[in-house]
Amino acid sequence: MSVDYEELYRERKERLSRAYALKEPDRVPLSSSYSYFAARYGGITIQEALTDYDKLRGAVVKTSVDFGYDTAGGGGGIYSLPLVIAMMRDYDGIVPGMINIPLQKTLGMKYGRFPGLEMQKDTPPQFIGQEYMKVDEYDELIDDPHGFIVTKIIPRSFTELEDLNSPRAMSALIKYGEESEKYRAGMKKMGDELRRYGFPSFGGGFSYAPMDLMGDYMRDIKNVLFDTFRVPDKVIQAAEALKGVILELARINARFAPEGAHAFIPLHLNEYFSPKQYHEFYWPTLKEVVEELIKLGFVPSIFYEGYHDAHLESILELPKGKTIAKFEKTDLKKAKEVIGDHACIIGGPPASLFLSGTPAKIDDYVKDLMGQVKEGGGFVLAPGVNIPEEADPANVKALMDAVEKHGVY
Repeated sequence: MSVDYEELYRERKERLSRAYALKEPDRVPLSSSYSYFAARYGGITIQEALTDYDKLRGAVVKTSVDFGYDTAGGGGGIYSLPLVIAMMRDYDGIVPGMINIPLQKTLGMKYGRFPGLEMQKDTPPQFIGQEYMKVDEYDELIDDPHGFIVTKIIPRSFTELEDLNSPRAMSALIKYGEESEKYRAGMKKMGDELRRYGFPSFGGGFSYAPMDLMGDYMRDIKNVLFDTFRVPDKVIQAAEALKGVILELARINARFAPEGAHAFIPLHLNEYFSPKQYHEFYWPTLKEVVEELIKLGFVPSIFYEGYHDAHLESILELPKGKTIAKFEKTDLKKAKEVIGDHACIIGGPPASLFLSGTPAKIDDYVKDLMGQVKEGGGFVLAPGVNIPEEADPANVKALMDAVEKHGVY
């Protein structure tokens, strides 16, 4: 039976657009989070997915078409925000920040571990937090955040860029540029093919919470948390300084992104703070970043990782209907009660359900969840985190079957 992919594209885009706008679509949309499951299902290794753009495209397209969720996509690697910030002022375009295996070989990222290089083959890459900035360097960061990232953070976190004035570093950057263009071309080719199969895309931006930039790439999470007690004023000032470079990056990216593009913001430190600490250290600069992204024409799509239950009401301080809130472990029923008429909610089953569950258990989960969050619209079903690479394909298919059964308005 032939498929009208243009009509399928229109249906999916309308379904998602209505949910994002806090309206009821024909049914609850189902968003994909395939990640390295696509590699396994598509018959390639994770190492191949992070190396061969044609094989990755084939695996992602096959997975997306076979399971038929409302969104598609894939790729992988480890994002390097400091690298993007370091280059943003001198690069006429969107700086490629995703590091895969060829780029890892070129740059030697110290906080990344990749299959076949620093890890066993066919295992997902890992982000390893480390301390690249000492506590007595806060003043230097505050005085010139961009300069500090360029001259201190980059040389300390990439083996091939330890001396930025050396021939070794210049050679690495040339290779980085060449491979990044191959990566960009590969991702565009994949996006174009997914579009032909009826999958809409709302992406186009990436941003960060200033405190997470500090915790992920500079001080390490545990040190930042200690610093809020040891040098609280310095932490607040540093977050303000880093907010400036994050907003500068947002303004640059806005020149290339279509109106209404989603700007993805993954939060990491949010669940570690008490409500008092959250509003003192974390929320003020994040809120300003989100508000500026909205002014620039983005739709901030914020991934509130971990448990965000204690901070739900802060989302009400953001403009109504202008942001998307994805949750990992937060009680979705509570989220619906608190922000259901204020921000689109995305959430769904934990990774464990795809591993140890059954289609019947997934059906039960979705049926119960729909009874709590479906009414009134503004909800998108999606796995809480990426579908594990070892997931049972029957369970992945069962999620689509369940939302078609229980998610219809």
